[in-house]
Amino acid sequence: MPKIKTNRGAAKRFKKTGTGKVKCAHAFTSHILTHKSSKRKRNLRQSNTVAAVDQKNICALIPYM
Repeated sequence: MPKIKTNRGAAKRFKKTGTGKVKCAHAFTSHILTHKSSKRKRNLRQSNTVAAVDQKNICALIPYM
């Protein structure tokens, strides 16, 4: 069997944790930050986990990570 190619766009956006979950960054962090509260912006900096329904599809895009 040939190797599966990793989707390079997905590889830059997602990482796997030690337990096999998929980490990603929060959305809404790049612009129009003036009306967002400091608490909201601070919490958006933290990492996020992908929803369980999306995890299977993303793991297929990053098989060796």
